[in-house]
Amino acid sequence: MSVSRYVPWLFFLAAFYGLWALFISSQGLWAAVAEHWPMALSMAIGSYAAGSTPMGGGTVGFPVLVLLFDMPASLGRDFSFAVQSIGMVSASIFIFCRRQLLAWSMLRGALLGSLLATPLGILYFAPLIPELWVKLSFAVIWGSFGILHLYRLREITAHDHAGDPRCPKDFRVGLLLGAASGFAAVSVTGVGIDMVIYAALVLLSRVDLKVAIPTSVVIMAFSSVVGVVVKSVTGDWQPGVLGNWLAAAPVVALGAPLGVFVVGLIGRKPTLLVVALLCIVQFIWTCVSERATLGLAGTFIALCSVLVCLAGFEALRLLGLRRADNRNAMVAGGDALPVSHLAAGS
Repeated sequence: MSVSRYVPWLFFLAAFYGLWALFISSQGLWAAVAEHWPMALSMAIGSYAAGSTPMGGGTVGFPVLVLLFDMPASLGRDFSFAVQSIGMVSASIFIFCRRQLLAWSMLRGALLGSLLATPLGILYFAPLIPELWVKLSFAVIWGSFGILHLYRLREITAHDHAGDPRCPKDFRVGLLLGAASGFAAVSVTGVGIDMVIYAALVLLSRVDLKVAIPTSVVIMAFSSVVGVVVKSVTGDWQPGVLGNWLAAAPVVALGAPLGVFVVGLIGRKPTLLVVALLCIVQFIWTCVSERATLGLAGTFIALCSVLVCLAGFEALRLLGLRRADNRNAMVAGGDALPVSHLAAGS
């Protein structure tokens, strides 16, 4: 493997660390970095998950800030944008340098959908959502995602389809899901589009994890950058983001690409299983910590919301089984696309 192919990634790291050190030194912020060391430690785990699973670094950063440190949910969302714009962008550049296969058709649609809908969600939808709903939205989305992997992990890890980079149906699905999740999930929690696109790839298109996970990393990196741009242009950053970001950013810049590399050695199944359990734990933690506000009725609604998400996943899976049957019928009839075509553009 040629080292020269990693030059763009190494250049990104050099530029980032140089600017990071220059900014901290010029502003005298070394004390602020040291003060927020717990977030740096937490994101050492979060960045690994960001690069090795379909779950952004905010999947760890959000609950740590909101549940462990009792910070506002809006701070957790903004921190997710900021830290993922470094960690997941670094991981994405690393993925491109490694020339890993991506599900380009769905990814192109999701990129366009996110570009159009995420800014609208940040500006007009997220401000309407109460802090408690933000917490619950995050808990429900990732809790249901964790449960899905506990009982479908064997099936998901068995897929070996590379995906069709020119499938118009996948492009339309990516466009729709990218817009919907960008508007309703990313704008509110700072994460979510990666999980939605990943779910569509493994359940609907039945794509190999080696393709689906890198694709989810790229779409979350892009959406995070969109979020950072919108927040920076409007000047609507929550107080407290900068200190936590300064401490965590140098960790995630290497941690997320490390996740991309290490998971190729140890396999994705153990990592997905551990992260799935963490997702379920944070859902339970949220319900317990907010039980006084939620009451029995609110807790029941949260549980029902998880079931609704699971029903949606199962509906995608049934559609995916039908598509797989049709694809197998085409193969049997000699109408399948050649493997070289499937890999083209990936």
